[in-house]
Amino acid sequence: MKVMGTNSMQNNTMTRLSRGLMLLSASAMCFFFQASLAVEGMWMPEQLPDIEGELKDAGLKISAQELSDLTAFPMGAVISLGGCTASFVSPKGLVVTNHHCARGSVQFNSREDKNYLVDGFVSRSMADELRAAPGTRVYVTTRFEDVTDKVQATLNSEMAPRERYQAVEDISKALIRECEAKDGVRCQFASYYGGAVYKLIERLEIRDIRLVYAPADSIGKYGGDIDNWMWPRHTGDFAFYRAYVGPDGKPADYADDNVPYKPDHFLKVSKAGLSDGDFVMAAGYPGSTRRYARRSEVENMFGWIYPTYQAVMNDWINTIEDAAPPGSDRRIKYEARLSGLNNFMKNLGGQLEGAERVGLAERRAAREDALNEWVAADASRAVHADAFDKLDKLVDEMNTDRRQDFWYDFVTRPQLLSAAQRLYRLAKEREKPDVQREPGYQDRDMTFFRQRMQIIERRFDPVVDKAEWLMFLDNYLQQPLDQRVAAFDKALGFDGSPDRDALEERLDSLYRSTSLDDVETRLAWMDRPVADFEASDDAFIQFAVALYEYELAEEEQSKQFDGLMTELRPAYMAAIIAYNESQGQAVYPDANSTLRVTYGNVFGGSPKDGLIYEPFTRLEGIVEKDTGREPFNAPQRQLDLIAAKDYGSYALGDIGSVPVNFLSDLDSTGGNSGSATLDAGGNLVGLLFDGTIESVNSDWDFDPRTTRTIHVDTRYMLWVMEKVDDAKHLIDEMTLSKTL
Repeated sequence: MKVMGTNSMQNNTMTRLSRGLMLLSASAMCFFFQASLAVEGMWMPEQLPDIEGELKDAGLKISAQELSDLTAFPMGAVISLGGCTASFVSPKGLVVTNHHCARGSVQFNSREDKNYLVDGFVSRSMADELRAAPGTRVYVTTRFEDVTDKVQATLNSEMAPRERYQAVEDISKALIRECEAKDGVRCQFASYYGGAVYKLIERLEIRDIRLVYAPADSIGKYGGDIDNWMWPRHTGDFAFYRAYVGPDGKPADYADDNVPYKPDHFLKVSKAGLSDGDFVMAAGYPGSTRRYARRSEVENMFGWIYPTYQAVMNDWINTIEDAAPPGSDRRIKYEARLSGLNNFMKNLGGQLEGAERVGLAERRAAREDALNEWVAADASRAVHADAFDKLDKLVDEMNTDRRQDFWYDFVTRPQLLSAAQRLYRLAKEREKPDVQREPGYQDRDMTFFRQRMQIIERRFDPVVDKAEWLMFLDNYLQQPLDQRVAAFDKALGFDGSPDRDALEERLDSLYRSTSLDDVETRLAWMDRPVADFEASDDAFIQFAVALYEYELAEEEQSKQFDGLMTELRPAYMAAIIAYNESQGQAVYPDANSTLRVTYGNVFGGSPKDGLIYEPFTRLEGIVEKDTGREPFNAPQRQLDLIAAKDYGSYALGDIGSVPVNFLSDLDSTGGNSGSATLDAGGNLVGLLFDGTIESVNSDWDFDPRTTRTIHVDTRYMLWVMEKVDDAKHLIDEMTLSKTL
């Protein structure tokens, strides 16, 4: 596809942007042109001293300066799992996170005759702890550096989009390579404000992670997909890992003589907990938000992408459930995928309903109109209008390209085909020097690559995989020929639209003619040269070779888009920041999987007329929901304890019971799962694990009236551990706090 030519930014763009960024001060918690409550914002820790006034007014007892240092307490105790957040809670490397974040490891260790998903798992000693799923990591931040100047020094206004892309990629690789010269670290190159700011984050990479404790699904997933995104909630969404290192204290692969990691910082676990209205904050790694997206991006996503996904997800879920009966080994292998699909399905519904409720496209249009009026009021701001126009044209091109790729992305999802494509690409990349290889195929990536090949063993079944593929193909073949990919059709061996029997027979022949379903075979192909792939008679490898040139061309197109975006998006953000500066308002960056802090209060609400959300749920609510059937099948021991009102020392007087979950008005999104929920003194009072269905649209547009976050209360966690699962030894390992 045609890519627009580049246009150089004016010299004052970055200057204005830098000035705007330095003025991120306490005056504004509102989002652009809409006044909002003081709970909005996924703030970078280094911004917190600038909003200390608001933090203190909300109830914070400790210094905002303490919160700004990622390597000090308490932020130094908050860690990333590479998709979820977790925290150290003992000096022996004990890590707490959400049950759904550790569930993949529970599933990995489960079998039909030993199903930890159903029964739960408690290690009685460190020797009993189970190896986590391959690829599980704990990342501890050790250094944080702004490298914007280093990146900008490699760029100039005369660069073509592809050159610009390559310059950013080259400097990121160089910075990461220099950073990772130290043993045991994994470094992250992160972009903020659309590429206006870049930071390098050095993290200790702990590779030996073991499952310590996970309650049964009947606690950790109580309510299942029915209650997902809903309030009231009664889910014990917590689990524990332990991080191990070598005897020398350095990160090491799994070994019997490894020892628990001794973190510099760990959180005290609150036994006192919270009451309605109390200050609360969460520290975690939110994945992504799109609050600065243009109107055309919003319209494409909510007008076509999300509705189309919604139809696909429903068919996908039904396909897996039909092919993998409950309780079977197949179902165990696909439990994690089913959970993810159901979660996404419900999220999509909330996103679409929320966008309609708030008039998202109209709100975005109003925002852009106001920004345009501000630009037009001063001739010196004309550079911004030029950037807006070019950005919108680029977005339109990218939207068109994404629609054309939509179905192709699905029909190349089968696990053995995906594995074959990655393996062939690895062989191709290994013909280059390591520094020139694509990210994901460098030497630093090989451990993860190997583990991805290994984990297929526990998450693949040919019957289910083929059923999924047939479903994807049914949708793909309904598309006009110009929306299909000729290379794929040729590789599959058909023209036009074959009948169902012929299609099934073709897929059967592919699965019969491959050995990639064997883990040792997959691993062996990691070391094979390109010539071996091109001479192979393995059906899926042949398929991968046939698709390579098409995918390479698509990748090149994407790089050109990205290269132009690195120029236009920062120019757009410069205008946003300058406008907000003129209004005395601050700007926080979109989420990007780096550490953020959000704050507010324990707070219920009323998302619609006649519907009241109380801030806490009680143990008795578990009984009220219980049916004895999944997903409302609480363990009998738990039901008996509740009937006896055996609250131990964990009751909240205000509600006359043990609090299970609570609501806050914190700003959060995916990736925040497992985030440490802290009280005013920095003690752990809960784990963030969900938002209400009315909140999911906040990825795009924060609405203070309806945005609510759901947390599991530490008092419920401790009660389950002590009373239900006999895990008092883990409580004894932690430091409990009875006060702020």
